[in-house]
Amino acid sequence: MACLLVFGSAFAQPAKWITLNGRITENTWICFRKDIVIDGEIPSTVKARIAVDSKYWLWINGREVIFEGGLKRGPKPNATYVDEVDLAPFLAKGENKIAVLLCYFGKNGYSHASSGMAGLFFDAPAIGLKSDSTWLSCRHEAYGTTAAPVPNYRLPESNIRYDARLDMPSWQTETPDFFTASREVCEAGGKPWGELVNRPVPQFRNYGVTQAEYTREGDLLTIKLPDNIQFTPVIELESKRGGELVDIRTNHSFAGATWNTRAEYITKPGVQRYESLGWMNGETLLIRLNEGIKVNMAGYRQTGYATSDQSEFRFDNPFFERFWKKAVSTLLVNMRDNFFDCPDRERAQWWGDVVVLMGECFYTLDPSIDLLINKAIRELCDWSSPEGVLRSPVPTGLGVSELPGQMLASIGPYGFWNYYMNTGDKETLAYVYPVVKKYLSLYRQDSNGLTVFRKTGWNWGDWGFEKDMTLIYAGWHALALLSAQKMADELGFRAEADEFARKYRALKKGFNRCWRDGVYRSPDYTGKTDDRVQALAVLAGIASGSKYPQILATLKKEEHASPYMEKYVMEALFKMGYGDYALERTEKRFGAMVNNTEYATLFEGWEIGSADFGGGTTNHAWSGGTITVLASEMCGIKPTRAGWEEFEVRPAKATANHSYSIGFPTVKGMVKSEWEIDGGSAIWTITVPEGSKAKVYIPGKSGCTTFGSGRHTITTTVK
Repeated sequence: MACLLVFGSAFAQPAKWITLNGRITENTWICFRKDIVIDGEIPSTVKARIAVDSKYWLWINGREVIFEGGLKRGPKPNATYVDEVDLAPFLAKGENKIAVLLCYFGKNGYSHASSGMAGLFFDAPAIGLKSDSTWLSCRHEAYGTTAAPVPNYRLPESNIRYDARLDMPSWQTETPDFFTASREVCEAGGKPWGELVNRPVPQFRNYGVTQAEYTREGDLLTIKLPDNIQFTPVIELESKRGGELVDIRTNHSFAGATWNTRAEYITKPGVQRYESLGWMNGETLLIRLNEGIKVNMAGYRQTGYATSDQSEFRFDNPFFERFWKKAVSTLLVNMRDNFFDCPDRERAQWWGDVVVLMGECFYTLDPSIDLLINKAIRELCDWSSPEGVLRSPVPTGLGVSELPGQMLASIGPYGFWNYYMNTGDKETLAYVYPVVKKYLSLYRQDSNGLTVFRKTGWNWGDWGFEKDMTLIYAGWHALALLSAQKMADELGFRAEADEFARKYRALKKGFNRCWRDGVYRSPDYTGKTDDRVQALAVLAGIASGSKYPQILATLKKEEHASPYMEKYVMEALFKMGYGDYALERTEKRFGAMVNNTEYATLFEGWEIGSADFGGGTTNHAWSGGTITVLASEMCGIKPTRAGWEEFEVRPAKATANHSYSIGFPTVKGMVKSEWEIDGGSAIWTITVPEGSKAKVYIPGKSGCTTFGSGRHTITTTVK
């Protein structure tokens, strides 16, 4: 029997990290049990601090409290996230049975830094419940690991193999004799788990189990899912003899030229229901099973980061409506513990991706997403090297790389500054500023002011070819200096702001020395003209208006940017006043992936599986940056004061001849702009949330009109 605690007793000893007394390997699943007696009134709130390496599921008295708790490890090197859970709604007067199922990854990945030891920390002081050696535990022998093929090295998760013949169906409420006392390891903060950092994001959203329609052809069961989603598969089977293998995978179990997650199940005789707890993703669930096995039910439990799409977008060119829908689907499947580059091959928080993703988030998702962005920002800062080098992807137990272009992008106007403008979170701005200043101090400028190329572990500028790396880095450096100047000004560091401005002016001068024959090209670059460089020069304010016609001519001829960098090309075209061509080029370049009906999401490269684009996954959210450009440039809506206290609505000239509407949530509330053409007139309706005001620029007229909160209608002519 598990030991009993009497509520109200005094306990001098603090909670301890505990682990299994026994052999622990990769993909070990451990059952922890503790029975307690509450002999008084249950407090209205019973906060428990729960930390694990790596994931946990919690039940009290047989009722599920948490489905997949814990965050992948690594808020900073040698630290672990800790959840805070209110147990009060699940407790009863008298005896209570606490059950925790722990999954220990036991290996590193691009999104997880393993401590090297399975562990549970549980502390609920209001009822005297603390993890220690009185907790009983055992290895759940039904859980194991499949044979090859196994997930590629980037993923800390293993393939789960569950043998139902070894099931322990009542362990959450009963305590079999083979449970033994757990082993105490250390107190909170001790090795190997280190500092406990409060979980900064909500528990994952659990949509419950959906029974799905399926087709069965011989031994293959196929379920079409509603989108490319994160889910755990659920099956109810009937087997006469047991011992049969059921293979569970998705159309993404092999994707991006690599093996990713799949699962296996071994039947027992009779009727059985099983849910494989390792989440997968895909548009299609594929279950291969013996033809003699009867299927009573097949379905899935969708889970994911606790946010939702609250955007509205309508445009009289349906291509961009399809683009918006696919981009949002891609965005949502690329976030959970952290932001991903892709949810199948890596689940890694590369910062070039994060910068684009956060821009999309602010124009689509409810403000709960701000917490995940904040988490990502703080992790990037907390994983910086003692010398000040920013590195990616983090958290990680594998190697990290600097990728200067991505690191500069993170601290530029599309990164940290964009977060501040959308949230008004000045505390985080102050937190990142010393990191920004230290990182920028690593960059040198030559006698002409141009950025000196920094050779690092991975000098990645973009997928694809024809990369003028010197000017790609210089463009990102210029944007970072502009952002750092704004940060310093906002935080009151005037002298430092002036120094950033001085460096920017020198860089701008040096960059413009590279203008020759109507294009920007560094002296040592011999390839075709780089369209990315021309775009960065525009976005960083380096290129003057007189150069715009020549840059346009270049962008009509050169198409080397990947889907990641194409967002910046599109934005540069709008900024130069060439919105019509921006839309034309975007539709041309993204047409194949947007119009593809097999996949619900956007691709990493221009083609599926393209070797030129890192393996070419079909769910890379960096390809959705067009969302941000449609909202901020085409519709012209962006914050001009932090936290959306003030914003502007300045539609591009190219927009005036299109009917469109857009709406999205902000920290102040919903912002909407609706432009309807009726003959030679346009009816323009703008919704301003409470506590905000909008500066509205009417196309074809000078100046602007300021509107307070409410719904405002303007009628104007269309030229």
